[in-house]
Amino acid sequence: MNYGLIRRKVADFSKWKAIYDSNEPTRQEAGVKEKYVLHNVDDPNDVFTIFELEDVQKAREFFGSAALRAGMQQAGTVDQPDFYLLSD
Repeated sequence: MNYGLIRRKVADFSKWKAIYDSNEPTRQEAGVKEKYVLHNVDDPNDVFTIFELEDVQKAREFFGSAALRAGMQQAGTVDQPDFYLLSD
């Protein structure tokens, strides 16, 4: 199984989460299945998401897309997110 891990800082977790949740269909189309949305205990605006990936190449395209970058900006991502593609 392949996984994706993203770490990002956001301006407001609640606002970010609402926009993130509304984009579930886009993630599904890309074969990116959410497993966990977590945030730092000491800083709720430090957010981690973990996904199962159906296809690594398709996930690379999704994670590198201009549409995803625009969505992250709209949701209030305030830094350059860290993306990791992982395998077990």
